[in-house]
Amino acid sequence: MRIGRVAARERPMHDNENLFDAYLHQYDDAAWRRVLEDLAPSIHDVDRTATRIWFAFFPLALRDLLREPADREWLVRKLQILGRWNLAEQIDVSHRFLYGHRWWPGVKRAIVALAQSARPPKSLNLADLVRDLARDVASVAAVDPSLLTGMVAVALMTWQQVGTEAFEATPGTVSLEPAVRRRTPEAVLRARARDDAQGMLGFLKGDRKTWTVTFDEQDRAGSFRLINSQHLTTAAAADRRDYRTRDARCAEGPIPVECRSASCGTCWVGVLGGAEKLSPMEELERRRLREFGYADTGDERPIIRLACQAQAFGAVSIVIPPWNGVFGKYLENRKRQQAAEAKS
Repeated sequence: MRIGRVAARERPMHDNENLFDAYLHQYDDAAWRRVLEDLAPSIHDVDRTATRIWFAFFPLALRDLLREPADREWLVRKLQILGRWNLAEQIDVSHRFLYGHRWWPGVKRAIVALAQSARPPKSLNLADLVRDLARDVASVAAVDPSLLTGMVAVALMTWQQVGTEAFEATPGTVSLEPAVRRRTPEAVLRARARDDAQGMLGFLKGDRKTWTVTFDEQDRAGSFRLINSQHLTTAAAADRRDYRTRDARCAEGPIPVECRSASCGTCWVGVLGGAEKLSPMEELERRRLREFGYADTGDERPIIRLACQAQAFGAVSIVIPPWNGVFGKYLENRKRQQAAEAKS
């Protein structure tokens, strides 16, 4: 099957693939970034940044790197990968921080039905396909399609990474408390933008003002306090609750951290709200993010940060990824080696 001009790359269709699989597998990380740029105006403000964060958390490049070699365990150790990097093990929960997660069961059903259908999709353009699916699910759920667009893109990338069998096998559950599910998108956006009240004499506090850092918007206890201009990891370390039981990477506080000098890459986070309230990114952090493989952006205040390098000057909302590692530099070196071998 030839997809046409929308194809990001040509690859053979394997026996265990259907046409839907083959279609999605034409898209690599770079092609998906272009799709997300096309989709951005169609995604509601509440999920526009969240969608980009999810794609940064689960890049195809990492999946491709770790599914190829027979010595995967050796490579995982070499790349210092810790935590839950395998998307196939968290299909129903990886996108819990998206507002569109509320409609995950309907999105999942729609994609399974499309993949099983003998009828071709309405469009072979992936961005248009995402919008079409979002409209279909939104009509059933009686909500605006913009609330589903990001979730549909995430679901299609999930299918692409985990495969048909794994995608269909999960129960498709929504892991949100009733009170959280009742929140409107506008309420969520207001909460992300709101700074803490400092009281009648707050102006006297100066640099001693305190702010709330939310690390799990779906949990009423998912936040800690930060003194103005503190680094996120320093403030998180003062939260003495037991996070290690939930995540073995958490030695102190909810944000995994080892070095606090941008050397280990353990403390990377996504910034859902308040990116403008964090200190600008300096060259060390920018370079290390590229080497880790987390992000490569020229934005002064990007949505992926190393928490040990980011100082906060107001309330912010972040998302903590389920894994960390150092694969960007390895991947770049491998590309250079392959290019050199191709020339010789």
